[in-house]
Amino acid sequence: MLDRLEQRPVLLALLIGIAALLLFGIGVQRPSILMFDEVHYVPAARALIDLSHPMNIEHPLLGKSLIAIGMLLFGDNPLGWRAMSVLAGALTITGVYAFTRHLTGATRAGLFAALLAMLGQLVFIQARIGMLDVFLGAFLVWAGIAFLRAMQIESHGRAALLLSVSAAWFGAAVAVKWAAVPYVALAGVAFLWLRRGHPQRFGGTGWLAGLAILGSVSIATYFLTFAPAFFYATDPLTLARLIPFQLDMWKLQTQVLSPHNYQSDWWSWPLMLRPIWYFYEPDQGATRGVLLIGNPAIMWGGLAAVAACWWAGLREKAGAPLAVAILWTFALGVWAAIPKSLGFYYYYYLPAIILSVALAVAFHHYAARVKRNDEWYLVLCVGLFAYFYPILAALALPSDRGFERWMWFPSWA
Repeated sequence: MLDRLEQRPVLLALLIGIAALLLFGIGVQRPSILMFDEVHYVPAARALIDLSHPMNIEHPLLGKSLIAIGMLLFGDNPLGWRAMSVLAGALTITGVYAFTRHLTGATRAGLFAALLAMLGQLVFIQARIGMLDVFLGAFLVWAGIAFLRAMQIESHGRAALLLSVSAAWFGAAVAVKWAAVPYVALAGVAFLWLRRGHPQRFGGTGWLAGLAILGSVSIATYFLTFAPAFFYATDPLTLARLIPFQLDMWKLQTQVLSPHNYQSDWWSWPLMLRPIWYFYEPDQGATRGVLLIGNPAIMWGGLAAVAACWWAGLREKAGAPLAVAILWTFALGVWAAIPKSLGFYYYYYLPAIILSVALAVAFHHYAARVKRNDEWYLVLCVGLFAYFYPILAALALPSDRGFERWMWFPSWA
């Protein structure tokens, strides 16, 4: 069947998206009350719906605007709070398939990466909560797809259009969280490097024109997303205040915060030393929990895949493995440089998605050696996902201490 679907990649992408939509959407109303950082973003979305006053101003508006759209469509209830997150999660999975397929030229690798991203647990959880990271990830994944396609296109006009689309998605990602800014810079560096010695790439777009597209379109997209703030009833934004407002956001982003029970250092995230309980309390007549924790087979096995990709990239000059290895290392490394006083495991969201791609690329590159072992690996990932599912999807637990069966280490509690 896969052989036939390889001839219809758009249909396969659609099927992957539908599967992700169902997986993420079933039971999304659990829990029935706000959990974790929804207490910040849902009220901010309400303020946007009412155009009443600024809230949660340390982050740009787009992510909260998307949450507000879900609330306008489905109401101020758990489905409304999380509906757009579910959609963004499904688009992320579809994007992982498309990105990996374009990177490797192999449908099997793209499908494998998408399945691992679905089973990796972090996308699953972030797609079922009204937070910003799932939107950030969706925009960046699709920006990467457009960038990759622009590089591969020979037509100058189409390449420039795709580069513009990529820049728009990058700008939208920054308009969700400033954590996307380093990826815009990476795109600029990658553009210069990839056309170095290969000026025909990107349809022959010149270096100055390419950088101008990436910079101007992304910046314009970012500032356009502030439009709702100009219509607040109280303290509306003005053109004169637009730039100073960015400085206010910077101060809030870089302020020193009080210690938090779930804080962790960036180097600990790949080891999954400190997951986060997004929710653990009685709800709808039972004790329920939502633990932000990755699938151990993917989170830990993915590290071996990154090492294998580095090896293939540096020793064998393999382009796709090297690209993925650089991406993962960069995605984690930026958190060592970003001036944040506190770190949390959910910051690992983007590197975790890239791990799924790294695994797929590594299995594809070493296919002759591993043969069909990737299928057995996928079975292991499915088994672990099913094992953790009750504390991912807020199912009813047998007792107040029901969480203990999943606590492999003291630091997970």
